[in-house]
Amino acid sequence: MTIRALAMPWAIPGDRVYSTPRDVLVTMSLGEDPSHIPSLYDVRRGHAKAESSIDGGPVDRIVDELAGGFKVTRVHSSAASINSSGKRHLGFNAAEQACGLARTFLLRVPTGSPTGRIAQTLSQLPTVRSASPNYVAVTPFNIEPHPSAFVDPHGEDALKPRELIHATEALHFEPGDPAVLVGLVDSGVAPNHPEIANKLRSGYDTVQMDESSVGDGVKLLGDHGHFDRSPTDHFVGHGMGCVGIIGGLGIRMPRGLAGLAQIIPLRALAAAKVPGQDHVIGLGAIADLDAAVKLAVDLGAKVINMSFGTDDTALSPSSPKPHADVVRYAIDHGCILVAASGNNGKETKYWPAGYEGVIAVGACDNQGQPTTFSTRGEHVALCAPGQRVLSCGLTGYSYVTGTSFAAPFVAAAAALLVARGERRSCPVDAALAREALGQSTRPFTDKSQSGCGTGVLDALAALKSLDMMIDQLVADDHGRMEDG
Repeated sequence: MTIRALAMPWAIPGDRVYSTPRDVLVTMSLGEDPSHIPSLYDVRRGHAKAESSIDGGPVDRIVDELAGGFKVTRVHSSAASINSSGKRHLGFNAAEQACGLARTFLLRVPTGSPTGRIAQTLSQLPTVRSASPNYVAVTPFNIEPHPSAFVDPHGEDALKPRELIHATEALHFEPGDPAVLVGLVDSGVAPNHPEIANKLRSGYDTVQMDESSVGDGVKLLGDHGHFDRSPTDHFVGHGMGCVGIIGGLGIRMPRGLAGLAQIIPLRALAAAKVPGQDHVIGLGAIADLDAAVKLAVDLGAKVINMSFGTDDTALSPSSPKPHADVVRYAIDHGCILVAASGNNGKETKYWPAGYEGVIAVGACDNQGQPTTFSTRGEHVALCAPGQRVLSCGLTGYSYVTGTSFAAPFVAAAAALLVARGERRSCPVDAALAREALGQSTRPFTDKSQSGCGTGVLDALAALKSLDMMIDQLVADDHGRMEDG
């Protein structure tokens, strides 16, 4: 999930996470919100022009001195003005201000500027809460395409991962609810794939990269700079692997675990070829990923799947952790956040999986044993199937491997829990979902495993566990009424 092989003369010393050569992310302190700066969406759509000043004071002077000038836009649009062309920088509410999203800006500086040094210098100002390079998360994965004619939807390879977590039984117990929306922040989708017909809301494409956003040797493919409402993926297929696990109709593969839930696709990962890699990968700049997560919240997603991450050990000690503000915003809005733990097989944290309140998911094989590549740690909540799982491809079907594809099983199970809670008039928040999922897991086949959570996802057991919790809440309420 991190590019480490490319030279970055512009970066913070000690950073081994790739960052875009010309961008700096700045979050101003509370009360320091220059209201004139337009949203990136409006600038990209031609409704406004980027500004060349933030504060008319120390921020401007520092960037001018170190870079010789800059252009600035606001990373996020306000929830209140999401559909107001040219005015998306207006009307931020108290929650958007408190989390810092209303005060987060993207500075574009000339080629050759020392973005790492700019970020470190700005972060020392009292009017600046944080500043960092625009890091780039990477989605490493293994996708084995299989033409439809050669896929056996009833074969052991297709059924075993679902049988392991009692997916079919869970869907008989709770079919899901089309009013429950699952946000998928990923590489986009192939909207005409038959497995996801009528399962998608329109979504957004937040990818904002151009050739100056990547270093020598990296080649961007397809659409990578038009903030719009068309989250279509033509090259990567990562998002399709996830969406099939969540919402596939079950035509030539097992049905998606979220049942009747609807999906909001947010394309935040660009398609790219990098040196030393034969296959296309997904690159997601922090600004693009955060914009997508916020949009998912503002569009009503109750569950958000985040199969991307940045290795904490690859960041310099002075670098702020990515995604903190948008994670807080989502949690404050009652969203259930699910993230892939990482694929390096070590004990470490990837962000956003490492944040408290995010359900971090590792990968297991079809025997219920954690895979060797699954990132471990005390923050990992549980594991789910992530080795050769049959799902959708850009066309046809694919077998997918990685914690990227374990996370959507848990996101889908969380969507079923939300639907179950709604059915029983008991709203399910992140804490309740995590408790139901965590205490219902089946033990690993090798009980000596550590750092992989409480065990393997059991979707049916999680639903029954939630029912018991709701029964107890009802009994407690009844008891209090009698006592009163």
